[in-house]
Amino acid sequence: MCAYAVVFYSAMVQRSLRLARDYTGKLYGLRAGSIPGRLNDSSDAQWRNFRGNLPVLTIVMAAFLIVANGLRYGCSLKGRGASLVWLILSLIYLCYLHGACVGFILVIAGINYAIVKLFARYKYCTGIIWSFNLAMLTLNRVYEGYSFSLFGQQLAFLDNYRGTFRWHICFNFVVLRMISFGCDYCWTLSSSHFDHKEKGLSVDKYTFLTYLCYLTYAPLYIAGPVVSYNAFAAQLDVPQKNYSVGQICCYGLRWILNFLLIEVMTHFFHYNAFVVSRLWRQLTPFEIFIISYGVLIFMWLKFFLIWRYFRFWSLVGGVETPENMPRCINNCPDLESFWKSWHASFNKWLVRYVYIPLGGSRRKLLSIWVVFTFVAAWHDLEWKLISWAWLTCLCFVPEIVIKSFSNNFQVISEGYYWPLLQFICFLSSFSFSEPLAW
Repeated sequence: MCAYAVVFYSAMVQRSLRLARDYTGKLYGLRAGSIPGRLNDSSDAQWRNFRGNLPVLTIVMAAFLIVANGLRYGCSLKGRGASLVWLILSLIYLCYLHGACVGFILVIAGINYAIVKLFARYKYCTGIIWSFNLAMLTLNRVYEGYSFSLFGQQLAFLDNYRGTFRWHICFNFVVLRMISFGCDYCWTLSSSHFDHKEKGLSVDKYTFLTYLCYLTYAPLYIAGPVVSYNAFAAQLDVPQKNYSVGQICCYGLRWILNFLLIEVMTHFFHYNAFVVSRLWRQLTPFEIFIISYGVLIFMWLKFFLIWRYFRFWSLVGGVETPENMPRCINNCPDLESFWKSWHASFNKWLVRYVYIPLGGSRRKLLSIWVVFTFVAAWHDLEWKLISWAWLTCLCFVPEIVIKSFSNNFQVISEGYYWPLLQFICFLSSFSFSEPLAW
């Protein structure tokens, strides 16, 4: 196996270097790089924006942590005190990002809070919460974040102060948090849905202050990782203890090493630029495979770095969140393990708030269609994303059926279906590079 890996990756590196050299003049998105004599592949907008804003973002992170941790540990703040400090700092951060549009976020958040508190004891409270949030998700996209002039010409001047980042793009994550708060509160009142491993919060922990802090918490606001309201609120009184200071430092050091790795990758292997430049017809089938595989690796590493950056920020602030990329894409032998390891915190959120309420494994073949349709709509209201979701489900069904039979007859250990599962996973992986909407 090791010999195969050495031969395969040696051939891939050699061919990738040759392709980058031969097609340099025809590739779009190449810019002057930080490595002398090499052009950097900046064709991916998400990575280009993150990399370009990294110095400013790091300064903001340092300022936030110095003030927040200084007050929290220096004044022994817990609960409401920590919430208030985090909320004030986070709102300053949001005002820089969205300007006057922060008002839209606060108004919608306030309405959602009122709905949760008014209908929490009713049988269909979660349905009402979901309906409101899906409506907001749709309206935000249809009206492109709204114009202040829609609410009166006297407010039109505020359209000149909309900040540096479109608020309705980030609001997708806020929608997940609003649903989480509403469902957790309803389930707490009914003492249902939580398993024995989870300690429910007392009702007095579901305050408006903590709720707003949860929605706007700066380290997780732009891209997550996603964490439930109960898990977040529980760490206000007691900061996370699973990671020591030394482990967090090692976590940050590993991030730096992986950042250097993607720098080398984008300077020497221009995989994404080939996709943007649409040069498929000029390549051989083997070269197309190399570029496709390289793009998957690049996308995995890109999201790995973006999500781990914000998770590191959150860990230093005392809040532990799920790891979004717990394993490499190459270590996922089937689709189920792939989705458990790609944007894993979102996967956990979907399991908790969509999959289990729909019936879980008892209705698996039906539930996946609802889950992936929501995932597509959550990213953006486009038919190509809906098509992507349904194609994903079509590829998922054979694996579910095969695993069901294999579990019944206990033949998976003998490897009868293993080559077929790997083949399905390979064919499907090219459509499974989940788009991140921020």
